[in-house]
Amino acid sequence: MTERSYLLVKEKSFMKDKKVVLVTGANKGIGFEVSRQLARVGFTVLLGARDKARGEEAASKLRTEGLDVRFVPVDLDRAVESGIALAKQIEADFGHLDVLINNAGIVDPGDGLPGSVSLEALRRVFETNFFGTVMLTQPLLPLLRAAENARIVNLSSGLGSLAINGDANGPFYHAKALAYGASKAALNMFTVNLAYELRDTNIKVNSASPGYVATDLNGHSGPMTVEEGASEIVRLAQLPDDGPSGGFFSREGSYPW
Repeated sequence: MTERSYLLVKEKSFMKDKKVVLVTGANKGIGFEVSRQLARVGFTVLLGARDKARGEEAASKLRTEGLDVRFVPVDLDRAVESGIALAKQIEADFGHLDVLINNAGIVDPGDGLPGSVSLEALRRVFETNFFGTVMLTQPLLPLLRAAENARIVNLSSGLGSLAINGDANGPFYHAKALAYGASKAALNMFTVNLAYELRDTNIKVNSASPGYVATDLNGHSGPMTVEEGASEIVRLAQLPDDGPSGGFFSREGSYPW
C-alpha cells in the first residue's frame, strides 16, 4: 500500500467515526444556526440547501469559524431523487447518519382562511412541508439505523397544534393559515407514526416548535432570535438514551398536539 492509499484509508476510517448530522433548509435562518450550534459541539454538519450557490456560501461561512460543515444539495420539490442521491453520498462518505433535522419548509402568499385559501397554495405547501419531508426521510432510514443512537427532529410549529389553535385564549388563536398549519399538523402525525415504527430501535423521533422567530419566512416579524429558536432543536438532536420519542416540544417544554 502506498503512503497516499494508506492516508486515504485512514481518513475514511476517521470519517466513519464522526457524528454526522444532516440539516435541510440550512443556508439561512434557524437551519443555519442549528448547523452552527451542532458543529460547535463536534458534529460534521451536512448543510442541505436547494440553491447550490447559497448553500456553498453558507457552508463556507461556517468553515471560516473552524467548523466542519459541508454543503449537500437538498430539494424537497424533488425529494425522492434528493433522498436517494444523499443516501448514496452519505453511505460512501460516512456509512451512517446520526441525526436528521427536517428543517426545510415554506409558506405561500395564497394561504389563508378556509374560505379564501387557494388550492395551489395548499398543494404547494403540502408538497414541501409534508410530502417532501416524508419522501426525503425514507431513503435515509437505513443510515440512521446504522448509527449507534440516531435522532430525527421534525421542524413543526405551534400553528400545527390543534389544541393550541382551538384555544380562544391561546397565543395563535387569530393566526390562521390553513395550508401551513395543516401541513405542520400532518408533519406531527408523521413524527408519531415514525416514532412508533422505530420504537424497537435506538432512534428517537420528535417534533420541535422553535417559536415565533425572526426569519425570512415571516418577514423577520418574530420577537425571538434564531439562537433562541435553534435551542430546542439542538437539544432534541442530542437526547440521551432515556430521552423521549414521539413527542412535541418547545423551549417551554412539551407541547399539546
